[in-house]
Amino acid sequence: MTATHAFWLAGRQATGTDTFDVTNPFDGRVVAQVSVPTEAQVEEAVAAAHAVVDEFAATPAHVRAAALDHVSRRLAERTEEIAQLISAENGKPIKWARGEVGRAVSVFRFAAEEARRFNGGEVQRLDTDAGGVGRLGLTRRFPKGVVLGIAPFNFPLNLCAHKIAPAIAVGAPIILKPAPATPLSGLILGELLAETDLPAGSWSVLPVLNEAMPALVQDERLPVISFTGSDKVGYAIQQSVPHKHCTLELGGNAAAVVLGDWSSEADLDWAATRIATFSNYQAGQSCISVQRVIADASVYDRLAEKVVAAVEAQVTGDPAADSTDVGPLVSEDAARRVESWVNEAVQAGAKLLTGGTREGATYAPTVLAELPEGVTLAGEEVFGPVLSLHRVDGEAEAFAAVNDSKFGLQAGVFTHDLQTAFRAHRALEVGGVIVGDVPSYRADQMPYGGVKQSGVGREGVRYAMDDYTYERVLVLTGLAL
Repeated sequence: MTATHAFWLAGRQATGTDTFDVTNPFDGRVVAQVSVPTEAQVEEAVAAAHAVVDEFAATPAHVRAAALDHVSRRLAERTEEIAQLISAENGKPIKWARGEVGRAVSVFRFAAEEARRFNGGEVQRLDTDAGGVGRLGLTRRFPKGVVLGIAPFNFPLNLCAHKIAPAIAVGAPIILKPAPATPLSGLILGELLAETDLPAGSWSVLPVLNEAMPALVQDERLPVISFTGSDKVGYAIQQSVPHKHCTLELGGNAAAVVLGDWSSEADLDWAATRIATFSNYQAGQSCISVQRVIADASVYDRLAEKVVAAVEAQVTGDPAADSTDVGPLVSEDAARRVESWVNEAVQAGAKLLTGGTREGATYAPTVLAELPEGVTLAGEEVFGPVLSLHRVDGEAEAFAAVNDSKFGLQAGVFTHDLQTAFRAHRALEVGGVIVGDVPSYRADQMPYGGVKQSGVGREGVRYAMDDYTYERVLVLTGLAL
C-alpha cells in the first residue's frame, strides 16, 4: 500500500480529504499518493501568510539566512535520496536529477548570502537643487506581500527552490504550488523548511489541483505571482490580475547559432556534442532546450553530420540507470503530441535525419532538416527531444533567423570573435546570449528570463528578490550635510 504524503500548511504537516496518485512516466507505476488540501485548508494557509507579513518582513537577516543555509546543507546531505525521487516522479535520468539537486543546493546558498547583504539601502544627497538643501534620501526595499509561487514539472526541485529561496531571503511569506505531476520534490523542501525557526505561516507547500488555481490567483492577499510554465497559462494569469505583480518565465524556441569562424574539427565536435546533449537532456523538456540549429552554409554539412551522429549516440531508456541520457516525457500524452508535430512536419516536406519514433512516453531523439515554414514545429515550443537544422548565409541572416520567433528566452552563438559576440548581444531579441555554447546554459545566480512571449521579469536569486520587493524612500530634513 502506497503511503499518503501530507502537505505543509503554514509550516506544519496536514492532510485533506482527497488524494491523487503520482506515477512514474517511464513505467507507469504509482510512486506515491499525495493528499490534496481542502478549500478551508487553502484559506487557512493564505490567512496565515497574510497575517505574518509584517512579522516576517521584520525578521532579522541572520534568522532568514540561517534557515536558507540549513535547507542548502540538508539538500546536499540527502542528494541521492532526493535525486531518486525526482527521477521517479519526473522520469528524469538519474544523472540529471543529481545535477538538479546540486543546483538547488546552490540556490539556497546564494539566497542565504544575499539575505545577509540585502537592503543596506542607498543614500542620496538631495541638495543638488536648492530646494533640497539639508535633505538626505535613504532608499530601502520592502516586500510587496505574500508570494504565490507556481512551479512546473520539468525541474520539480530547482524551480520550486527559485520561488521559495528569494522569498525567504527578503522576508516575504510564500505559498508554493508544485506541479500536480511532480509534487514530491516541493514537499521535500517543506520537510526541510519545517526544521528551521522561520515564523509559522511564513511558508506553505500546497499541492492543489490546477482547477483550484483561479481562486488563489485572484486572492487579493497574494499580491505577487511568480509563475513558470506555458505562455498560454502565464498570460491568462497576467490578464486576469492586471493590478498584481506577475513574474512570468514562459516558453522558448531556443536557437544555437554556429557561425563560419567556428570551423575546425574540434570546434564542430564541441558544438555537435553540446547541441545533441542539450536538445535531449530533459527529453527536450526545458524552455532553453536546443530546438533550432542555425548554421552558416560554410560549416552546415560538416556540422549536420556530426550532430546526427551525436544525437544517435544518446542513450535512451530507464531513467534510473546511470547510463541513460534521455528518459521519457512527463506523460504519454506529451509524447503523442511531439509525435504528431514531427509527423506533420515530415508530411509537409521536412527531411527526417534520425529518430521520429515513439514507445509509450518515450520519444526517440530526433533531428529534422528543411523544415517548412508554417508547420507547428517551426513556430511553437516543442518541449520534446526534437531539433531542426537550418542553413544560412552569414551573420546577419543567422541573427535574423533567431529573431524570427515569437519567443525570446536565450540563444547560443558559437563564434571566436569578440566583436561578433557583442553584436549578438545587441542584435538578438532574447533575455540571454551564451557565446561559445548552447542556449541551455543557466547559472542560478544570473538574471534569467525572456522577452516577447517568453515572459516578463527575471529569476535568478537576487533578481527575483528585486521582483518581490519595492523601493521606499525615507527623506531626512534639516541636516548639515
